[in-house]
Amino acid sequence: MDTHGYALIRGLLSPKDLNPLLRDITEVLYQSGWLNSDRDPLDRIANADAACFEDDAAFKAVYDQVFCLPSFHALPHHPALQRVMKQLVGPHLLIHPKSVGRLIFPNFERAITHAHQDHTAVAGDEETFTAWLPLHHCPLKQGPLRILDGSHRFGLQPTAGQTGCITPGTERGGEWVGGEMCAGDLLLFNSLTVHEAAPNTSNQMRISLDCRFQSYQRPIHPGALVFAGSGRRSWEKTYAKWASDELKYYWRQLPLQLKPSKVELAELARTSATPGLRARYAGILEAIESRTYSMNSRPIGQS
Repeated sequence: MDTHGYALIRGLLSPKDLNPLLRDITEVLYQSGWLNSDRDPLDRIANADAACFEDDAAFKAVYDQVFCLPSFHALPHHPALQRVMKQLVGPHLLIHPKSVGRLIFPNFERAITHAHQDHTAVAGDEETFTAWLPLHHCPLKQGPLRILDGSHRFGLQPTAGQTGCITPGTERGGEWVGGEMCAGDLLLFNSLTVHEAAPNTSNQMRISLDCRFQSYQRPIHPGALVFAGSGRRSWEKTYAKWASDELKYYWRQLPLQLKPSKVELAELARTSATPGLRARYAGILEAIESRTYSMNSRPIGQS
Protein backbone atom coordinates (compact mmCIF):
# COMPACT_ATOMS: atom_id res chain seq x y z
CA MET A 1 0.00 0.00 0.00
CA ASP A 2 2.79 2.44 0.85
CA THR A 3 4.68 1.76 -2.38
CA HIS A 4 1.92 1.28 -4.92
CA GLY A 5 -1.14 2.89 -3.33
CA TYR A 6 -3.22 -0.29 -3.61
CA ALA A 7 -3.38 -3.96 -2.68
CA LEU A 8 -5.25 -6.77 -4.42
CA ILE A 9 -6.35 -9.67 -2.21
CA ARG A 10 -7.69 -12.63 -4.12
CA GLY A 11 -10.50 -14.72 -2.64
CA LEU A 12 -10.90 -12.84 0.64
CA LEU A 13 -14.63 -13.52 0.61
CA SER A 14 -16.55 -16.40 -0.88
CA PRO A 15 -19.46 -16.05 -3.31
CA LYS A 16 -21.80 -17.17 -0.52
CA ASP A 17 -20.74 -14.07 1.44
CA LEU A 18 -21.73 -11.86 -1.50
CA ASN A 19 -24.78 -13.66 -2.84
CA PRO A 20 -27.33 -12.36 -0.29
CA LEU A 21 -26.58 -8.78 -1.30
CA LEU A 22 -26.33 -9.66 -5.01
CA ARG A 23 -29.73 -11.36 -4.87
CA ASP A 24 -31.29 -8.41 -3.05
CA ILE A 25 -29.89 -5.85 -5.50
CA THR A 26 -30.79 -7.79 -8.63
CA GLU A 27 -34.33 -8.24 -7.34
CA VAL A 28 -34.65 -4.46 -6.93
CA LEU A 29 -33.26 -3.93 -10.44
CA TYR A 30 -35.56 -6.58 -11.90
CA GLN A 31 -38.66 -5.11 -10.28
CA SER A 32 -37.60 -1.66 -11.53
CA GLY A 33 -37.36 -2.81 -15.14
CA TRP A 34 -33.59 -2.47 -15.40
CA LEU A 35 -33.06 -6.15 -16.24
CA ASN A 36 -34.31 -8.37 -19.07
CA SER A 37 -37.65 -9.74 -17.88
CA ASP A 38 -37.12 -13.01 -19.78
CA ARG A 39 -33.98 -13.94 -17.87
CA ASP A 40 -33.08 -14.84 -14.30
CA PRO A 41 -32.30 -11.59 -12.41
CA LEU A 42 -28.98 -13.09 -11.33
CA ASP A 43 -27.92 -13.19 -14.98
CA ARG A 44 -27.92 -9.35 -14.79
CA ILE A 45 -28.85 -8.97 -18.47
CA ALA A 46 -29.52 -5.25 -18.82
CA ASN A 47 -32.56 -3.63 -20.36
CA ALA A 48 -30.84 -1.06 -22.56
CA ASP A 49 -33.98 1.08 -22.72
CA ALA A 50 -33.72 1.71 -18.95
CA ALA A 51 -30.11 2.92 -19.04
CA CYS A 52 -29.49 5.81 -16.64
CA PHE A 53 -26.82 7.10 -14.30
CA GLU A 54 -26.29 8.84 -10.96
CA ASP A 55 -27.61 12.29 -11.88
CA ASP A 56 -30.89 10.96 -13.29
CA ALA A 57 -34.09 10.92 -11.25
CA ALA A 58 -34.82 7.36 -12.42
CA PHE A 59 -31.45 6.21 -11.12
CA LYS A 60 -31.87 7.92 -7.75
CA ALA A 61 -35.25 6.31 -7.15
CA VAL A 62 -33.86 2.81 -7.68
CA TYR A 63 -30.59 3.49 -5.91
CA ASP A 64 -32.45 4.66 -2.79
CA GLN A 65 -34.10 1.23 -2.62
CA VAL A 66 -30.70 -0.45 -2.87
CA PHE A 67 -29.21 1.80 -0.20
CA CYS A 68 -31.98 0.84 2.24
CA LEU A 69 -31.21 -2.89 2.00
CA PRO A 70 -29.92 -4.32 5.33
CA SER A 71 -27.60 -6.60 3.35
CA PHE A 72 -26.04 -3.51 1.69
CA HIS A 73 -24.95 -2.20 5.08
CA ALA A 74 -24.02 -5.58 6.55
CA LEU A 75 -21.36 -6.56 4.00
CA PRO A 76 -18.74 -3.93 5.03
CA HIS A 77 -18.91 -5.39 8.56
CA HIS A 78 -17.92 -8.89 7.42
CA PRO A 79 -15.33 -10.27 9.90
CA ALA A 80 -12.78 -11.12 7.18
CA LEU A 81 -12.99 -7.60 5.78
CA GLN A 82 -12.62 -6.09 9.25
CA ARG A 83 -9.54 -8.23 9.95
CA VAL A 84 -7.83 -6.96 6.80
CA MET A 85 -8.70 -3.34 7.50
CA LYS A 86 -7.45 -3.51 11.09
CA GLN A 87 -4.10 -4.75 9.77
CA LEU A 88 -3.99 -1.59 7.69
CA VAL A 89 -5.42 1.15 9.95
CA GLY A 90 -4.95 -0.37 13.42
CA PRO A 91 -7.45 -1.59 16.02
CA HIS A 92 -9.58 1.59 16.09
CA LEU A 93 -11.52 0.75 12.94
CA LEU A 94 -14.25 3.04 11.65
CA ILE A 95 -16.41 1.61 8.89
CA HIS A 96 -17.95 4.52 7.01
CA PRO A 97 -21.74 4.04 7.08
CA LYS A 98 -22.41 5.48 3.60
CA SER A 99 -20.98 2.80 1.34
CA VAL A 100 -21.60 3.35 -2.37
CA GLY A 101 -23.18 0.84 -4.72
CA ARG A 102 -22.11 0.99 -8.35
CA LEU A 103 -24.88 -0.03 -10.76
CA ILE A 104 -23.30 0.29 -14.19
CA PHE A 105 -25.31 -0.19 -17.36
CA PRO A 106 -23.39 -1.66 -20.32
CA ASN A 107 -22.54 0.29 -23.45
CA PHE A 108 -23.64 3.55 -21.83
CA GLU A 109 -21.14 6.36 -22.22
CA ARG A 110 -22.38 8.41 -19.26
CA ALA A 111 -21.82 5.47 -16.92
CA ILE A 112 -18.07 5.31 -17.54
CA THR A 113 -16.09 6.30 -14.45
CA HIS A 114 -13.11 8.43 -15.47
CA ALA A 115 -9.85 8.94 -13.57
CA HIS A 116 -10.32 10.46 -10.13
CA GLN A 117 -9.28 10.27 -6.48
CA ASP A 118 -11.81 9.37 -3.80
CA HIS A 119 -10.44 12.05 -1.47
CA THR A 120 -11.92 14.71 -3.77
CA ALA A 121 -15.42 13.61 -2.78
CA VAL A 122 -14.91 11.93 0.60
CA ALA A 123 -12.54 14.54 2.11
CA GLY A 124 -11.63 14.03 5.76
CA ASP A 125 -8.34 12.28 6.44
CA GLU A 126 -6.09 11.19 3.59
CA GLU A 127 -5.46 7.89 5.38
CA THR A 128 -8.92 6.70 4.38
CA PHE A 129 -9.14 3.58 2.26
CA THR A 130 -11.64 2.26 -0.26
CA ALA A 131 -12.40 -1.44 -0.59
CA TRP A 132 -13.82 -2.17 -4.05
CA LEU A 133 -15.79 -5.40 -4.17
CA PRO A 134 -17.43 -6.72 -7.33
CA LEU A 135 -20.40 -8.84 -6.28
CA HIS A 136 -19.92 -11.21 -9.21
CA HIS A 137 -17.23 -12.39 -11.62
CA CYS A 138 -16.03 -9.23 -13.38
CA PRO A 139 -14.06 -9.91 -16.59
CA LEU A 140 -12.46 -7.06 -18.49
CA LYS A 141 -15.49 -6.57 -20.74
CA GLN A 142 -17.63 -5.70 -17.70
CA GLY A 143 -15.39 -2.78 -16.74
CA PRO A 144 -13.43 -3.55 -13.55
CA LEU A 145 -11.40 -0.79 -11.94
CA ARG A 146 -7.83 -0.05 -12.87
CA ILE A 147 -5.24 1.76 -10.75
CA LEU A 148 -2.55 4.32 -11.57
CA ASP A 149 0.38 2.77 -9.72
CA GLY A 150 2.04 5.06 -7.17
CA SER A 151 -0.29 7.99 -7.87
CA HIS A 152 -1.07 8.45 -4.15
CA ARG A 153 2.41 9.91 -3.67
CA PHE A 154 1.54 13.05 -5.65
CA GLY A 155 -1.11 14.40 -3.30
CA LEU A 156 -4.47 15.74 -4.40
CA GLN A 157 -4.33 16.24 -8.16
CA PRO A 158 -6.16 18.98 -10.12
CA THR A 159 -9.57 18.14 -11.55
CA ALA A 160 -11.41 19.41 -14.62
CA GLY A 161 -13.78 22.06 -13.31
CA GLN A 162 -16.55 20.70 -11.07
CA THR A 163 -16.47 17.19 -12.55
CA GLY A 164 -14.23 15.71 -9.84
CA CYS A 165 -12.34 13.90 -12.61
CA ILE A 166 -8.73 14.46 -13.67
CA THR A 167 -8.17 15.66 -17.22
CA PRO A 168 -7.01 12.66 -19.31
CA GLY A 169 -3.26 12.69 -19.82
CA THR A 170 -2.52 14.91 -16.81
CA GLU A 171 -2.65 12.17 -14.17
CA ARG A 172 0.56 11.84 -12.17
CA GLY A 173 1.79 8.36 -11.28
CA GLY A 174 3.31 5.26 -12.79
CA GLU A 175 1.68 2.72 -15.11
CA TRP A 176 -2.00 1.85 -15.24
CA VAL A 177 -2.57 -1.63 -13.81
CA GLY A 178 -5.72 -3.73 -13.78
CA GLY A 179 -7.27 -7.02 -14.73
CA GLU A 180 -10.10 -9.45 -14.29
CA MET A 181 -11.72 -9.67 -10.85
CA CYS A 182 -13.53 -12.63 -9.35
CA ALA A 183 -16.38 -12.61 -6.85
CA GLY A 184 -14.74 -12.36 -3.43
CA ASP A 185 -11.60 -10.52 -4.61
CA LEU A 186 -10.84 -7.27 -2.81
CA LEU A 187 -9.19 -4.25 -4.42
CA LEU A 188 -8.04 -1.91 -1.69
CA PHE A 189 -6.60 1.56 -2.29
CA ASN A 190 -5.71 4.85 -0.62
CA SER A 191 -8.02 7.86 -0.90
CA LEU A 192 -5.35 9.65 -3.00
CA THR A 193 -4.83 6.77 -5.42
CA VAL A 194 -5.96 7.65 -8.95
CA HIS A 195 -8.31 5.05 -10.42
CA GLU A 196 -10.93 4.64 -13.12
CA ALA A 197 -13.20 1.97 -14.58
CA ALA A 198 -12.88 0.40 -17.99
CA PRO A 199 -16.04 0.64 -20.13
CA ASN A 200 -18.66 -2.05 -19.60
CA THR A 201 -18.93 -3.54 -23.10
CA SER A 202 -20.89 -6.65 -22.10
CA ASN A 203 -24.67 -7.05 -22.02
CA GLN A 204 -24.78 -7.29 -18.21
CA MET A 205 -25.07 -4.81 -15.38
CA ARG A 206 -21.85 -4.39 -13.40
CA ILE A 207 -22.68 -4.37 -9.69
CA SER A 208 -20.04 -3.53 -7.13
CA LEU A 209 -19.66 -1.95 -3.71
CA ASP A 210 -17.30 0.78 -2.52
CA CYS A 211 -16.72 0.44 1.23
CA ARG A 212 -14.57 3.01 3.04
CA PHE A 213 -12.54 2.58 6.20
CA GLN A 214 -10.20 4.53 8.44
CA SER A 215 -9.02 4.75 12.03
CA TYR A 216 -11.47 6.65 14.20
CA GLN A 217 -8.45 8.24 15.87
CA ARG A 218 -8.01 10.24 12.66
CA PRO A 219 -10.41 12.99 11.52
CA ILE A 220 -13.50 12.21 9.48
CA HIS A 221 -15.52 14.61 7.38
CA PRO A 222 -19.01 14.82 8.93
CA GLY A 223 -20.55 14.62 5.47
CA ALA A 224 -19.54 10.95 5.45
CA LEU A 225 -21.96 10.32 8.33
CA VAL A 226 -25.06 12.37 7.62
CA PHE A 227 -27.31 13.43 4.75
CA ALA A 228 -27.57 17.09 3.83
CA GLY A 229 -29.70 18.67 1.17
CA SER A 230 -33.11 17.79 -0.22
CA GLY A 231 -34.13 15.35 2.51
CA ARG A 232 -34.66 12.62 -0.08
CA ARG A 233 -32.55 10.28 2.00
CA SER A 234 -32.15 9.99 5.76
CA TRP A 235 -31.11 7.38 8.26
CA GLU A 236 -34.73 7.11 9.46
CA LYS A 237 -35.85 6.23 5.92
CA THR A 238 -32.92 3.86 5.49
CA TYR A 239 -33.71 1.95 8.68
CA ALA A 240 -37.51 2.07 8.45
CA LYS A 241 -38.03 -1.57 7.43
CA TRP A 242 -35.04 -3.16 9.15
CA ALA A 243 -35.84 -6.11 11.43
CA SER A 244 -32.67 -5.67 13.51
CA ASP A 245 -31.26 -2.63 15.31
CA GLU A 246 -27.71 -4.03 15.47
CA LEU A 247 -26.11 -1.82 12.82
CA LYS A 248 -28.23 1.29 13.28
CA TYR A 249 -26.15 4.37 14.14
CA TYR A 250 -23.21 2.17 15.22
CA TRP A 251 -20.71 5.01 14.71
CA ARG A 252 -22.39 7.21 17.32
CA GLN A 253 -20.68 5.22 20.08
CA LEU A 254 -17.20 6.11 18.83
CA PRO A 255 -15.14 9.15 19.89
CA LEU A 256 -15.07 10.66 16.42
CA GLN A 257 -12.95 13.62 15.39
CA LEU A 258 -14.94 15.76 12.99
CA LYS A 259 -13.09 17.90 10.47
CA PRO A 260 -14.42 20.42 9.75
CA SER A 261 -15.65 20.73 13.32
CA LYS A 262 -19.03 22.23 14.21
CA VAL A 263 -17.44 25.64 14.66
CA GLU A 264 -15.70 25.37 11.29
CA LEU A 265 -18.91 24.17 9.62
CA ALA A 266 -20.75 27.22 10.91
CA GLU A 267 -18.05 29.47 9.47
CA LEU A 268 -18.08 27.63 6.13
CA ALA A 269 -21.86 27.90 5.98
CA ARG A 270 -21.44 31.66 6.27
CA THR A 271 -18.36 32.34 4.13
CA SER A 272 -18.07 29.68 1.39
CA ALA A 273 -17.75 31.00 -2.13
CA THR A 274 -20.98 29.68 -3.63
CA PRO A 275 -24.59 29.41 -2.42
CA GLY A 276 -24.46 25.65 -3.07
CA LEU A 277 -21.47 25.15 -0.78
CA ARG A 278 -22.96 27.38 1.91
CA ALA A 279 -26.19 25.38 1.80
CA ARG A 280 -24.31 22.07 1.95
CA TYR A 281 -22.28 23.05 5.00
CA ALA A 282 -25.37 24.45 6.69
CA GLY A 283 -27.21 21.19 6.02
CA ILE A 284 -24.39 19.08 7.43
CA LEU A 285 -24.23 21.27 10.53
CA GLU A 286 -27.99 21.03 11.04
CA ALA A 287 -27.85 17.26 10.68
CA ILE A 288 -25.07 16.66 13.21
CA GLU A 289 -26.62 19.06 15.73
CA SER A 290 -30.06 17.48 15.58
CA ARG A 291 -31.12 14.96 18.17
CA THR A 292 -31.55 12.31 15.50
CA TYR A 293 -27.96 12.54 14.32
CA SER A 294 -26.24 13.24 17.64
CA MET A 295 -22.89 11.52 17.90
CA ASN A 296 -20.06 11.18 20.37
CA SER A 297 -17.60 13.61 18.82
CA ARG A 298 -14.75 15.79 19.99
CA PRO A 299 -12.80 18.62 18.39
CA ILE A 300 -9.45 17.87 16.78
CA GLY A 301 -6.66 17.90 19.30
CA GLN A 302 -8.75 17.05 22.38
CA SER A 303 -8.71 13.68 24.10
